[in-house]
Amino acid sequence: MLTLLSLLGTLGSPSLAGAISAACGLYIILMMALMCVIIYSRQRKKAYILFSVAAIFIMTYEAMNLYSAGGGQMQLQGIVWKNALEAFAFVLINAAVFQLYRKLKLMEKWVLLLLAALLILPVMAWTLGLLPTWISPVKLVGFTLFYRVLVLILSLLFITPRIGQPKKFMAGLFTYLLWLGFFWLRNDIPEEADGSNTILWMSFLPLLYYTTLFVILFERIVELLQRIYRSSITDGLTGLYNRKYFSGRLRRYMDQGIRVSVIFCDIDNFKKLNDTQGHARADEVLKQVAQIMEDELDEIGLTGRYGGEELVAMVVDRRAKVALVAERIRERVAEESIVTISVGHSTVKKEMNPDELVKQADQAMYISKTTGKNKVTAYKAAEVKQNRAARAQ
Repeated sequence: MLTLLSLLGTLGSPSLAGAISAACGLYIILMMALMCVIIYSRQRKKAYILFSVAAIFIMTYEAMNLYSAGGGQMQLQGIVWKNALEAFAFVLINAAVFQLYRKLKLMEKWVLLLLAALLILPVMAWTLGLLPTWISPVKLVGFTLFYRVLVLILSLLFITPRIGQPKKFMAGLFTYLLWLGFFWLRNDIPEEADGSNTILWMSFLPLLYYTTLFVILFERIVELLQRIYRSSITDGLTGLYNRKYFSGRLRRYMDQGIRVSVIFCDIDNFKKLNDTQGHARADEVLKQVAQIMEDELDEIGLTGRYGGEELVAMVVDRRAKVALVAERIRERVAEESIVTISVGHSTVKKEMNPDELVKQADQAMYISKTTGKNKVTAYKAAEVKQNRAARAQ
């Protein structure tokens, strides 16, 4: 095997493949850093800080690689520190991926600090001339390589089972291991057989690794943003859309001229359920009714929580008959839960606004509530007037 001293010499040789790889790597890492800074300004998550710090180190040593590939001659001290930066960035990247999914506990923070000290202290001591003379730059570079293998093994064992994208993370680690393997073994091949293909593979493996990291980071950010958006438009208990979002969607459909029907449901005797069986049991029942409504509205409309025990739905599929949908919801609630519901529904007519449509469905529901409960009523103006007159007497 070629000695590490010869390997140090190759790091300073011109290489078009290395220059392209370093330039592309700089661009990918810069995009990652900018993305992390933007997201951190909105979400104060420490993982983005670790990614940004690691990105600074990566960009530093990739700039050194670009300089070296362009024909610049690096001093031994620069080569040692470049390898140390690579190793330290690898630690920070793995810690950042972990923090995307889990918060670092105190013990894990101490392990991270210990790993950092294990790398930085020997290199600093060598730089200051505090190490014995037999510890050469070659041995220090070899130490940084073994150090990265150690971090890789620890990451594989302890991080992979605890994150949400284990396959991508393992693929990244495998790519990184190949990169280290090529770094060591490339020059075992006879000189005449060490062609451009091997050099290209070794040069672009880091680029593939950075791409994998970018995909992991991007997918996690998208997942978190979707979760935040979802929580802003849904009710935390039932998972149904909240009143504001439901009303907005209803207005949008009506503005588009879509024939919309609204179903208004109210759980019968819900206050009594709260008082006799407790809030936890009442919440379970509310979620059960909400799930039934979601099942019945799947692919034909959407559902929402209007307030308290009042749940609403809109039917936008022209083929669906709102009366049958409403009756099916009532029937399933009576059969599958310990409560019943009073239901009213109304269909949009010309020159009607969303508030009027919901109000009509609410009035129809009130007729169901006051005439026996556990029934479905379609909105009819004459019935509403008659009901009002009866209440007035």
